[in-house]
Amino acid sequence: MLAIVMLTGITNVFAQEDDAGKKLKSIQVAFMARNLKLTPEEADRFWPVYNNYRNEMDQLVADKERDKSIDVKSTHSADADAVARNNMDKDLSYDKRFLDIKTKYTAEFQRVLPASKASAVFNSEKEFRRIMIKHLQNSQKINRMNNQQLRPRH
Repeated sequence: MLAIVMLTGITNVFAQEDDAGKKLKSIQVAFMARNLKLTPEEADRFWPVYNNYRNEMDQLVADKERDKSIDVKSTHSADADAVARNNMDKDLSYDKRFLDIKTKYTAEFQRVLPASKASAVFNSEKEFRRIMIKHLQNSQKINRMNNQQLRPRH
Protein backbone atom coordinates (compact mmCIF):
# COMPACT_ATOMS: atom_id res chain seq x y z
CA MET A 1 0.00 0.00 0.00
CA LEU A 2 2.80 2.42 0.92
CA ALA A 3 4.53 1.68 -2.38
CA ILE A 4 1.41 2.68 -4.31
CA VAL A 5 1.05 5.88 -2.28
CA MET A 6 4.74 6.64 -2.80
CA LEU A 7 4.62 6.01 -6.54
CA THR A 8 1.50 8.14 -6.86
CA GLY A 9 3.25 10.84 -4.89
CA ILE A 10 6.35 10.54 -7.06
CA THR A 11 4.24 10.96 -10.20
CA ASN A 12 2.66 14.06 -8.70
CA VAL A 13 6.11 15.38 -7.78
CA PHE A 14 7.23 15.41 -11.37
CA ALA A 15 3.96 16.89 -12.57
CA GLN A 16 4.45 19.97 -10.40
CA GLU A 17 7.93 21.38 -10.91
CA ASP A 18 7.88 24.16 -8.28
CA ASP A 19 7.32 21.87 -5.28
CA ALA A 20 9.20 18.89 -6.68
CA GLY A 21 12.18 19.04 -4.34
CA LYS A 22 10.08 19.36 -1.20
CA LYS A 23 7.68 16.60 -2.21
CA LEU A 24 10.45 14.26 -3.26
CA LYS A 25 12.22 14.86 0.03
CA SER A 26 9.04 14.14 1.99
CA ILE A 27 8.55 10.90 0.05
CA GLN A 28 12.14 9.92 0.78
CA VAL A 29 11.69 10.75 4.48
CA ALA A 30 8.58 8.55 4.66
CA PHE A 31 10.33 5.74 2.78
CA MET A 32 13.44 5.80 4.96
CA ALA A 33 11.51 6.17 8.23
CA ARG A 34 9.43 3.13 7.32
CA ASN A 35 12.38 1.17 5.96
CA LEU A 36 14.51 1.88 9.05
CA LYS A 37 11.51 1.39 11.37
CA LEU A 38 12.36 4.57 13.26
CA THR A 39 10.61 5.23 16.54
CA PRO A 40 9.58 8.87 17.12
CA GLU A 41 12.51 9.33 19.51
CA GLU A 42 14.97 7.82 17.01
CA ALA A 43 13.56 10.00 14.23
CA ASP A 44 14.06 13.14 16.34
CA ARG A 45 17.74 12.26 16.76
CA PHE A 46 18.30 10.80 13.29
CA TRP A 47 16.91 13.42 10.88
CA PRO A 48 19.16 16.33 11.91
CA VAL A 49 22.22 14.09 11.51
CA TYR A 50 20.96 12.72 8.18
CA ASN A 51 20.23 16.24 6.90
CA ASN A 52 23.79 17.29 7.76
CA TYR A 53 25.07 14.21 5.93
CA ARG A 54 22.96 15.04 2.85
CA ASN A 55 24.14 18.66 2.90
CA GLU A 56 27.78 17.53 2.93
CA MET A 57 27.19 15.01 0.15
CA ASP A 58 25.26 17.55 -1.93
CA GLN A 59 28.12 20.04 -1.50
CA LEU A 60 30.63 17.38 -2.58
CA VAL A 61 28.62 16.64 -5.73
CA ALA A 62 28.25 20.38 -6.47
CA ASP A 63 32.02 20.82 -6.07
CA LYS A 64 32.68 17.93 -8.44
CA GLU A 65 30.25 19.34 -11.03
CA ARG A 66 31.89 22.76 -10.74
CA ASP A 67 35.31 21.17 -11.23
CA LYS A 68 34.02 19.29 -14.30
CA SER A 69 32.85 22.52 -15.90
CA ILE A 70 36.26 24.05 -15.24
CA ASP A 71 37.97 20.94 -16.67
CA VAL A 72 35.93 21.18 -19.88
CA LYS A 73 37.23 24.70 -20.37
CA SER A 74 40.83 23.60 -19.79
CA THR A 75 40.79 20.61 -22.18
CA HIS A 76 42.03 22.90 -24.93
CA SER A 77 45.34 23.02 -23.09
CA ALA A 78 48.47 22.05 -25.00
CA ASP A 79 49.57 19.61 -22.30
CA ALA A 80 46.95 16.85 -22.34
CA ASP A 81 49.00 14.67 -19.96
CA ALA A 82 49.08 17.40 -17.31
CA VAL A 83 45.31 17.83 -17.62
CA ALA A 84 44.81 14.05 -17.34
CA ARG A 85 47.03 13.87 -14.21
CA ASN A 86 45.15 16.78 -12.69
CA ASN A 87 41.81 15.08 -13.42
CA MET A 88 42.99 11.83 -11.82
CA ASP A 89 44.11 13.75 -8.72
CA LYS A 90 40.73 15.48 -8.53
CA ASP A 91 38.90 12.15 -8.89
CA LEU A 92 40.99 10.64 -6.07
CA SER A 93 40.35 13.69 -3.93
CA TYR A 94 36.61 13.40 -4.59
CA ASP A 95 36.64 9.68 -3.73
CA LYS A 96 38.56 10.37 -0.52
CA ARG A 97 36.16 13.13 0.53
CA PHE A 98 33.22 10.81 -0.27
CA LEU A 99 34.70 8.06 1.89
CA ASP A 100 35.57 10.52 4.68
CA ILE A 101 31.97 11.78 4.78
CA LYS A 102 30.52 8.25 4.81
CA THR A 103 32.96 7.21 7.54
CA LYS A 104 32.10 10.25 9.64
CA TYR A 105 28.36 9.70 9.31
CA THR A 106 28.57 5.96 9.88
CA ALA A 107 29.83 6.85 13.35
CA GLU A 108 27.24 9.63 13.73
CA PHE A 109 24.36 7.33 12.75
CA GLN A 110 25.58 4.75 15.27
CA ARG A 111 25.59 7.48 17.91
CA VAL A 112 21.87 8.26 17.39
CA LEU A 113 20.49 4.86 16.30
CA PRO A 114 20.91 1.23 17.30
CA ALA A 115 23.64 -0.42 15.20
CA SER A 116 21.12 -2.57 13.33
CA LYS A 117 19.32 0.55 12.09
CA ALA A 118 22.45 2.66 11.58
CA SER A 119 23.91 -0.03 9.34
CA ALA A 120 20.81 0.13 7.12
CA VAL A 121 20.85 3.90 6.43
CA PHE A 122 23.02 3.83 3.31
CA ASN A 123 21.24 0.75 1.92
CA SER A 124 17.87 2.40 2.50
CA GLU A 125 19.07 5.45 0.61
CA LYS A 126 20.29 3.26 -2.28
CA GLU A 127 16.99 1.38 -2.36
CA PHE A 128 15.06 4.64 -2.57
CA ARG A 129 17.23 5.80 -5.50
CA ARG A 130 16.76 2.44 -7.22
CA ILE A 131 12.98 2.69 -6.88
CA MET A 132 13.02 6.28 -8.15
CA ILE A 133 15.12 5.37 -11.18
CA LYS A 134 12.89 2.43 -11.99
CA HIS A 135 9.79 4.60 -11.68
CA LEU A 136 11.28 7.26 -13.95
CA GLN A 137 12.25 4.66 -16.53
CA ASN A 138 8.74 3.21 -16.47
CA SER A 139 7.22 6.69 -16.79
CA GLN A 140 9.45 7.40 -19.78
CA LYS A 141 8.40 4.15 -21.44
CA ILE A 142 4.73 4.97 -20.91
CA ASN A 143 5.24 8.47 -22.30
CA ARG A 144 7.01 7.09 -25.38
CA MET A 145 4.23 4.56 -25.97
CA ASN A 146 1.57 7.27 -25.55
CA ASN A 147 3.41 9.56 -27.95
CA GLN A 148 3.67 6.79 -30.53
CA GLN A 149 -0.06 6.12 -30.27
CA LEU A 150 -0.85 9.80 -30.78
CA ARG A 151 1.19 10.14 -33.96
CA PRO A 152 -0.82 10.08 -37.17
CA ARG A 153 -0.16 6.99 -39.25
CA HIS A 154 0.54 7.33 -42.94
